Amino acid sequence: MSVWLPTAPCRPETCLGERAPEVSHPRRVLRLTGCLVAVLAGVLLSLPVRLLPYGARDQLTRLWARVVLRSLGVTVHLGTARTAGVGGSSGAVGGQAVGADGALVVANHVSWLDIPLLAAGRPGRSLAKTEVRRWPVLGPLVAWGGTVFLDRDRLRTLPDTVAAVAEVLRSGHPVIVFPEGSTWCGRESGRFRPALFQAAVEAGAFVQPVTIRYRLADGRPTSAPAFIGDDGLLTSLARVVAVRGLVAEVTFLPPIPPPGPQPTRAGARRELARAAQAAVEGIR
Repeated sequence: MSVWLPTAPCRPETCLGERAPEVSHPRRVLRLTGCLVAVLAGVLLSLPVRLLPYGARDQLTRLWARVVLRSLGVTVHLGTARTAGVGGSSGAVGGQAVGADGALVVANHVSWLDIPLLAAGRPGRSLAKTEVRRWPVLGPLVAWGGTVFLDRDRLRTLPDTVAAVAEVLRSGHPVIVFPEGSTWCGRESGRFRPALFQAAVEAGAFVQPVTIRYRLADGRPTSAPAFIGDDGLLTSLARVVAVRGLVAEVTFLPPIPPPGPQPTRAGARRELARAAQAAVEGIR
């Protein structure tokens, strides 16, 4: 267990009780095959794509994320909210990026699906636990994509990780983090930990809150995509491809500016964390 990041109490046996509509087994195999092809294509193309200008790379990343999600049977709706708790424009995934450049993008964390979901609307460098680097196929892909890795069991490495994230923000590129520190089932959520918000304080960067929600085609919320407890990646993947009518809603909230003068740097990052969490929970 991490010495400084929390473990959510959510468990498959208690949080995944509802029965979602399912597709046939041949359709599941088709989805798995399509996802594997899309991911392998991403691995093969990741190195040459990194040589392209940032704008072209951004466009291709969003396209790839949409293909992966579509292959898994996930319908994605991207939206923006003009103010916290007030709905704005929304619709199926489109071709335009959402959000401001060089922002710390923070979202609630439910599933490994959250990563391609955010990439579909707001590509950026991600912060991930070091264990992700060892995942089959996906591990090398996220590493080649410039992911900043965090060793959750070595507290002394945290300042270096914060400095690395701040440097990316200063360069004008977004960084995606999940400040709850663990995945939750979607019914419950965790407190936004303030540590990584220090990077936004040091870089003078905006914070872009994002809310992620999963539901079925009939509008019912679902925890089927949740990646929690002792779930393995393959077990979770099999559950996702089995769902009929899975819809992911991603809402980009108004960016939060860097805080004004604070008595301490700790106070500044705590203020940002509280504001971001209030915005995310206000729209859920």
